[in-house]
Amino acid sequence: MKNEFDTALPSIRQVQTLIKEATAVELKLMSGELLTGKIDWQDQNCLCLLDENKQPTIVWRHAIAYLRLQSH
Repeated sequence: MKNEFDTALPSIRQVQTLIKEATAVELKLMSGELLTGKIDWQDQNCLCLLDENKQPTIVWRHAIAYLRLQSH
């Protein structure tokens, strides 16, 4: 079974919108750690989060508990 990146899925489309609009987000990881920044790209396994210094962190999708807009 091929693991394809399905851009028809609502979650994929929403993340693509966050990337396009450079929206700040919070990523809560299953470990309890909270990451903040802007999503630079995504693929079927990971996404890349840029912090305030534009330093990339690659996060495995299965490690994410939730993603939401960053609160101010």
